Amino acid sequence: MKFYIGSGMKNCDLVNTYANLLKENGWKQTYDWVKNISNDIRKEDMIKYASLESQGVADADVVIMLLPGGRGSHIELGMALTLNKKIFLCSATEENFNILNTVAFYELPKITQLVGNVEDNVKKIIE
Repeated sequence: MKFYIGSGMKNCDLVNTYANLLKENGWKQTYDWVKNISNDIRKEDMIKYASLESQGVADADVVIMLLPGGRGSHIELGMALTLNKKIFLCSATEENFNILNTVAFYELPKITQLVGNVEDNVKKIIE
């Protein structure tokens, strides 16, 4: 199974943890955007990375969004919805799905919301 993980840049370690667990179970990551995080990113780099991230979403069988997400991850979520990907929204707590913090798109029937620790969420994704 091929996967793409989107999230906010502050969640890089969490993205790596999910990715490593999935890869240990034989899954293939379509694109690892975390490796490009730097303070020296130019506009040309951003254009290149956006293209690679877009292709990563398109190539994935499963798109996983780790909450809280950033602006870019919500664009990736929109792409995944449009491309009819299997989507998991993962959060450590219910807070991200609370009516005051949530986004209407999180409630679409195509999206599976998972609340729990990394290991439990990955186990549910693999099922």
